[in-house]
This record gives sequence, C-alpha cells and structure tokens, in this order.
Amino acid sequence: MAPSTTPPLKSTLPPLLLGTATFNTQYVPDPHSLPYRSIVARAISLGVRGFDTSPYYGPSEILVGDALNALFTSETNPLPREDVFIVTKAGRIASDEFDYSPAWVRYSIYRSLQRLHTEYLDLVYMHDVEFVSPAEVLGAVKELRRLRDEEGVIKYVGISGFPPKVLAELAEMILRETGEPLDAMMSYGHFTVQNRLLGVDELLERKEEESSVLKRFKKAGVEVILNASMLGMGLLTQKGIPPNPESKESPLVKWHPSPPELRIACKKLGELAAAKGERLESVAIRWALEEWARVGAEAGVGVDAGSGSSLKVGATVCGVSSIPELEETVAEWNGVLEGLEKLAAAGGKQEGRVYGSERQEKVLKLVEDEMWPALGNWIDFTWASPGEGYVNTRRPEDKGKVPDDGVIAAHEERVKNRKSKL
Repeated sequence: MAPSTTPPLKSTLPPLLLGTATFNTQYVPDPHSLPYRSIVARAISLGVRGFDTSPYYGPSEILVGDALNALFTSETNPLPREDVFIVTKAGRIASDEFDYSPAWVRYSIYRSLQRLHTEYLDLVYMHDVEFVSPAEVLGAVKELRRLRDEEGVIKYVGISGFPPKVLAELAEMILRETGEPLDAMMSYGHFTVQNRLLGVDELLERKEEESSVLKRFKKAGVEVILNASMLGMGLLTQKGIPPNPESKESPLVKWHPSPPELRIACKKLGELAAAKGERLESVAIRWALEEWARVGAEAGVGVDAGSGSSLKVGATVCGVSSIPELEETVAEWNGVLEGLEKLAAAGGKQEGRVYGSERQEKVLKLVEDEMWPALGNWIDFTWASPGEGYVNTRRPEDKGKVPDDGVIAAHEERVKNRKSKL
C-alpha cells in the first residue's frame, strides 16, 4: 500500500493539466520547432501546474523536461520542483509495440526520470492498457507500486487507455487481485461533444443505470478519473480531418482511426459553430471542461478545484501546440470555475444545467439543441481499440530486453551519490 504520509491524490492533482502528446510528429511536422519552452513557462504563469507526457509521444518527454529544467534552474526565480505535478506513462513503445514486463517498466521509469530532470514522478500510468493482456497489466502495475514503495521514484499509480469499459474491467481486476485500488485512470476521447460514453449515464441523468462506467470505477476504488482529448484527437476542430485517406492536408490523416463518415459529420459541427460566431474548438473545449468538471465531481472522482477552494471538479488534460491555444483553454477553464463558484454560492444546480453565465448557456444550448441532433447516429460512436488485425510486434523473447544505453547505470550512480550525501 502507499505510505500513509502520501496525501490523497484528489488533494494534490491539479484540476487542469497540459497534455503534451501534441509535442510529437503525429500532430506537428517538427516538434522541436515548437516554442515548447515558452508554452510550458506560459502555462506555469497562468496557473497550470500539471504536465502529462509519455515516452510514446516522440520527443515529448525530452522537450517537456528541457522546458521544466530551464525553470527549475533559473538563476533569477527558480521554480520549486514541488510546485509542479509531472505525469508520464510506461509500456507503449510504438503504435503496435508494447512491453509491460517489469524490466522494461523499470528501465522506462529510470529513462523518464532522466529526461524530465526529476528525482521522482508524481503519477505514472501504464499506457493504453487495452493492447495487452490483463495479466501483463497486473504485473506492470505491481512493478510501478514496487518502484513507489521500495525506491520512492513514483508517488501515484494508474492506467490509461481508450475504451472505458475495458479500463473499468482492469480497475476491478487490479483491486480484486491486489486488494489495493488504482490511484487514477485517464480516459481519452470519451467525454467530448461527439463521444460522451465515459459519463453518458450521469450526463443524461440516468440514475438507475448501475452499469455506468463511472460507478464501476468508483466501486473499484479509483480515486481520480481524468478526461483527455476534448477535441477527439483533432476531430473536433474547425479545420477537421479530411475524409480522403490520401489527403496531405493534415498529418492526422495518416493515423487517426475515425472513419470518413464521422469526419464529415464532425465537419458539419464546425459549420453550426460558425453560424453562431464560434469556432468548433472553442465550443468543444468549453463544453467538455464544464460538463466534466460537474460530472466528474458529482461521480466522486474529482479533485480540489484549487488552493483554498472547497469546490470539487473533474480533472482534465488539455493538449495544445501554441500559446494562443493554451491561453484560450485556460480562459475557458477560468470561466467554468467562475460559473461553478457562483452556482455553489447560490446553493445548488440550476434547471437545464445552465450555470449562470451567458457563455456557458450559449455553449450548452448549441451543443444540446443543434450539434447532438446533427450528429444523428454518430453521437457516441467509438472505434475499436485495438483495431482489427492488431498484433503486438514486440516478440515474447524480446520482452524485458532493455537497451544498453547507460540509462540504468546512470540511475544507479545518481542513487549512490544521493545516499553518500545523507
């Protein structure tokens, strides 16, 4: 079990985290050309304290680590490490390559510590757990907990992935097999304007639905659930994703699993937004932020809204690739918090889930009255993960084999040096 001195995750996890899957060639041609240092510094200045990355996201860990280290080592105003909440993942190597063996997990964590310039990681997920067997997930979670308890390099342990029901099954299995619940679970792409499946029963107030995945997570003891990819990995944008798989207009065409018909349906949402003087990105972000803040908190899987606030909110990971995108998201988030604080001060929930601000009322009406009907059968549509024909290209005999790149030796040397200073 986690040390008793470890505070509850709900009291330490920031309600809004900067997701950096966008610091990757899947989203931009050259991630190194992004103003990543400026993005991270601006996030801190806006009050965003959490950063989510993964070794699977190309150079993301390296770029985030470089940006944070520049702040940690600033000569004028160094950022204390404890003021930042760093989240990364382990187990996914490539699109079709996974290694959940204890040896690889251990190596991956040591490498992440180096890349992120830190002696500990606040939260680590096993990445995209639906791609491996439950037994592999269980073994990997046990290794993360060993690294937490025996080496102190991890504070909290969780899982992440795409299909909520599979994630719930794994959370239930881990509690059943170990007697200890997961600290956190991150679901992506399943609480958006188009796909509401993570919390659809709560969203539509189906109180009798005992099969609700949020209720299953809560029963399995998962303390916090984070919602990620509010834009459906680029699907819910004004530009959208071209339906033609041969198009060269967007790098997302090469890998995004959405069918052409769904891309066309979501393009229509952009037209509805434009007719109201809005951008689909703004509407989708605001809707997901405000509704997950409410639904996550009401389901008992939220976090503290901020220091000194009694408000609980569902936590969100937002991915950006520019400072304007970051500033837009934070502005929307601040508007959500303001509306919820006013609602709490008024003593409850208003009819129609309108929180008392013109902005929120406009977004809710646009989404519920126009966008959801326009989606038709594509509302709550989700694709299979893994897709048909998936095979883990990591051969069984190669699982647990780690590169001879000095990562483990360097980690052992750092540990030795720390102990010599005690």
